[in-house]
Amino acid sequence: MSLVKSISGIRGTIGGRVGEGLNPVDIVRFTAAYATQRRAALPDNKTIVVGRDARLSGSMVEHIVCGTLMGMGYNVVNIGLATTPTTELAVTGEKAAGGIILTASHNPKQWNALKLLNERGEFLNDAEGKGVLAIAEKEDFVFAEVDELGHMSCKDYLPYHVEQVLKLKLVDKEAIEKAGFAVAIDCVNSVGGLAIPAMLRALGVKNIIELNCTPNGRFPHNPEPLPQHLTEISTLLKQGKADVGFVVDPDVDRLALVCENGEMFGEEYTLVSVADYVLSHTPGNTVSNMSSSRALSDVTRAHGGHYSASAVGEVNVVAEMKATNAIIGGEGNGGVIYPECHYGRDALVGVALFLSHLAHSGKKVSEIRKALPEYCISKNRIDLTPDIDVDKTLEAVKEQYRNERVNDRDGVKIDFAEGWVHLRKSNTEPIIRVYSEAATMDEANALAQRVIDVVNKVNAR
Repeated sequence: MSLVKSISGIRGTIGGRVGEGLNPVDIVRFTAAYATQRRAALPDNKTIVVGRDARLSGSMVEHIVCGTLMGMGYNVVNIGLATTPTTELAVTGEKAAGGIILTASHNPKQWNALKLLNERGEFLNDAEGKGVLAIAEKEDFVFAEVDELGHMSCKDYLPYHVEQVLKLKLVDKEAIEKAGFAVAIDCVNSVGGLAIPAMLRALGVKNIIELNCTPNGRFPHNPEPLPQHLTEISTLLKQGKADVGFVVDPDVDRLALVCENGEMFGEEYTLVSVADYVLSHTPGNTVSNMSSSRALSDVTRAHGGHYSASAVGEVNVVAEMKATNAIIGGEGNGGVIYPECHYGRDALVGVALFLSHLAHSGKKVSEIRKALPEYCISKNRIDLTPDIDVDKTLEAVKEQYRNERVNDRDGVKIDFAEGWVHLRKSNTEPIIRVYSEAATMDEANALAQRVIDVVNKVNAR
């Protein structure tokens, strides 16, 4: 059993002993700690929003979280089955003190998590997150007396979310409807099965081919939207049945595209293509994290803007976007952040902007992909064992490549003449992520393997 604590929340496998897995005792402890932190930050605001994805443990976790918040004196707006970006928008819609999203994102069914939001519907910053962890460690919270208990109301915020996307200036419903697209979707039997069809219908798409859209939490394949997991929708598109395919993860903050010929668009290029469309109409600055493709930088410069790289993590991307006045940003995992709607990764925004781009371009999806700068990114991992000292390992890698351009802002990133490799400890899984990029996949894999060999050598001593 695993329990991962970070500034963005608590994530773990369901069950196990206290402190070892995500179980009712730990759920109460961290929910109460979060409520205590919010009370200190906003003592007069007694409302917190709760939303969840459709995974099997969701109902159990939801009951415990909502009950604990009421026990802490908070009024809960329970929006039920909802995407992560829907929950973020609900926080500001309710003028709440914060929100808790119950989702383990792309992790398999045995995982769940509490993702913690501030009053702006954004993830807690470093200081706020560390505050929650400290309170939880000390169990320094006080529950409300009977006359001060909170109450719960239930609302559906999906129509509000769809409405906000439709209001965006660069979302062209008329052009999308006129194009008459056939759209295939795979929503991995989670909340995307509710949200994505609703978004497409609102955009005027009449031919929607739904795969895995029953929100029962029984994932039909690995829920991370990577090419090797998307054979069903790829086969459908190869048969010529749709103009484009959209795939989302269980909480719908990541968007992967599939071309009309069944080929993968590449999750790194979701943000790049949407940014290309946005920048062609409203030039400005962009941001992605250090593990994302150079292609966004190339596209941004071509439109006369400035590109910045942040540390990995949505909260870091958002902070850099605000600091640089970026008009669009996100992460190379298919996460699009468009501040005109809100500061959060949002697949509904990505779908609407990409379809607008597709309608205006008059091109096929594969043609849009071919027009973008060409890089290949390889995403690898090293599973952590108790014997691996991550800090020592990263220091050894830095020393090995001290004559290259090395950035240790977030893990270790090595810029070679032919590409780059980025190693960092995951905040969500017990692994070291090893991402690399070069002109070809063979070169990207070779770069990654060079560095992985160094890691293995260090830990074999």
